[in-house]
Amino acid sequence: MLTIRFARVGKKNKAQYKIVLQERTATPTGRHVEILGAHDPHLKSTVLNEDRIKYWLSKGAQASDTVHNLLVKKGVITDKKRSVKLPAKKVEEVVAEAKPAETPAEAVKAEVKAEEAPKEETKTEEKVEEKKEEVKVEAVKAEEVVAEVPKAE
Repeated sequence: MLTIRFARVGKKNKAQYKIVLQERTATPTGRHVEILGAHDPHLKSTVLNEDRIKYWLSKGAQASDTVHNLLVKKGVITDKKRSVKLPAKKVEEVVAEAKPAETPAEAVKAEVKAEEAPKEETKTEEKVEEKKEEVKVEAVKAEEVVAEVPKAE
């Protein structure tokens, strides 16, 4: 199946894209059937070969989501824009940024929880000390028992 998509060209931090027609299974930088245009996102300039794009779309080629939105914006095709899928990592960053800041009530609750945490730690430390004392007492009792047993001669 043929697809119309971007192939990245240009220098590092200065991306430019060719709009190419190629097999869906081919890598974006791999072999292409035809170059249909170019796009420079920094200058916001786009050059399209509209006749060839319309021809290949009529033959059954599919445009990627981003290229489809670009073609709708430039008026080559009349259709609704598609939602572009973000990679999972970027989605998590967007969700993290979208969370509202803590309200003062939530900040107070967090402080109260932080104050309660050390109290719980001291309780566990006291329990550990009590168990150590119990073990020492049991050890002393065991020594007394051994001392009381007469040695067999």
